[in-house]
Amino acid sequence: MENYKILKIQDNKELITQACEWFHQKWGIPKEDYMQSMEECIKSTCHIPQWYIVLDKEIIIAGIGVIENDFHNRKDLTPNVCAVYVEPLYRNQGIAGKLLQFVCDEFKAKGINTLYLLTDHIGFYEKYGWEFLCMVQGNDEPNMSRMYVHRL
Repeated sequence: MENYKILKIQDNKELITQACEWFHQKWGIPKEDYMQSMEECIKSTCHIPQWYIVLDKEIIIAGIGVIENDFHNRKDLTPNVCAVYVEPLYRNQGIAGKLLQFVCDEFKAKGINTLYLLTDHIGFYEKYGWEFLCMVQGNDEPNMSRMYVHRL
């Protein structure tokens, strides 16, 4: 991880187009949605949304976001860590853990003491201090998904 940099989109607006394309390729959500969220992140004095990427030189190798609601029916569980992704060639190097810790540290410093995360993974987030909270219904999803909580 020492060779890679975690960058806040809020402080690196020149990377928005590249970041929107990257997140779109990973998650299939329209680039325009990412663009709107990242532009809001830059303009806003609020804490949410926030977007982060990890670069290996000029190439995005990982990313994460924090939004109000990650497309589920529990609007009371907010803010949500979302879009956590590490490129396959860069996995098993602790990058996801460093990203999660970076985000947690940032939000704790902002006075936010609880984060939520929607996932289908079992066992991964527990390694980083996240706890299973409950099952929630994702928008347009036939099955329930796991909601995790991390108290900062």
